[in-house]
Amino acid sequence: MSQTETRRVLAPTESPMSETKLPSSAPPADPRRAGAGHLMRRVIRQEEFGITAVLIVLVVVIGAFHSDSLKQSALLGTALAASFVALIAYGMVFLIAMTEIDLSVGSIFGFSALVCAELMAHGMTPWLALVVGPVTGMVLEAGNGFVANTFRIPVIIVTLGSLTLYAGLATVVSNSQAVTGLPLTSSFFSVLGGNLLGVPFSVWVVIVAGIVLTVVFRRTPFGARVRAIGSNPTAARFSGIRVNRTRIQVLVLVGALCGLAGVLSLAYQEGADPSLGTGLELQVIAATIIGGTAVTGGSGTVPGALVGALIISVINGGLVYFAVGPNWSGVVTGATVVVAVSADGVLRRRRAARLARAGA
Repeated sequence: MSQTETRRVLAPTESPMSETKLPSSAPPADPRRAGAGHLMRRVIRQEEFGITAVLIVLVVVIGAFHSDSLKQSALLGTALAASFVALIAYGMVFLIAMTEIDLSVGSIFGFSALVCAELMAHGMTPWLALVVGPVTGMVLEAGNGFVANTFRIPVIIVTLGSLTLYAGLATVVSNSQAVTGLPLTSSFFSVLGGNLLGVPFSVWVVIVAGIVLTVVFRRTPFGARVRAIGSNPTAARFSGIRVNRTRIQVLVLVGALCGLAGVLSLAYQEGADPSLGTGLELQVIAATIIGGTAVTGGSGTVPGALVGALIISVINGGLVYFAVGPNWSGVVTGATVVVAVSADGVLRRRRAARLARAGA
């Protein structure tokens, strides 16, 4: 049969146009509503959604009892207090993603600020601190990495000792005294310790650094190597990744961020003393883990570290508003870490079980 013969024969009263399908009785979907729903689902699936919701709830609850906490000045003060922790926590994201933890970040933060302050007091141009501070931190962390790689021991063990070592050096350098004689009239203090467009300069630094390091962690070969080492260091070695070299690089990055945070703290506080940075390592680790970086390695989130730092800052501020003694700050921070780690373990087990059921 020819192709012409195989075609359907139309009825005399039927035209080709009559084959057009009738429109469905269902109303057409609103593209704007569909787009909004898709956007909402994407937002909810973001790693930082849950902890951001927790942060908002904390702010609202504290504000319901103490409305002063919602004033612009109070919120900016909370962000400023979180900025120093967040800046170091960015680096800790890379380190914990490699299944390593650095306990010396608080001591390096304080020592870097103290060295810059001492040099300023002896005539150094204050703006050179922007170089001296990060370089000091990088050198100290390179020392941690050298020991860890040479003797093949975890970074947490090395930094358990260097925490006290660097704090002791700070005491020796300052002779157990706060540094005095700083050139406080320098623009270094008014600019880095002041506001830009009504927002503390340190907060702007944290925002810019967060954007840059998010791209580095998620989109660059360096970030991919970090995540690969954390997921399976043995497989990473077989694939050609130089694990020891990457560990040094990450530690140097952490040191640079510690030094930068120390310089910003020096500019804001207009001084430094040997106790600066004491206990900061716990807040940094807490912010990183609360933010969603897995202690088992292989994944992490830089924006989450910022939210984690803000949560800790809000909690500490809440203790002040509710007239809770400062001695309880460490208790609350420690409890927050325990809860965060426990919740992380539960959520990951549930996610693994869900994936296993889906693959079955």
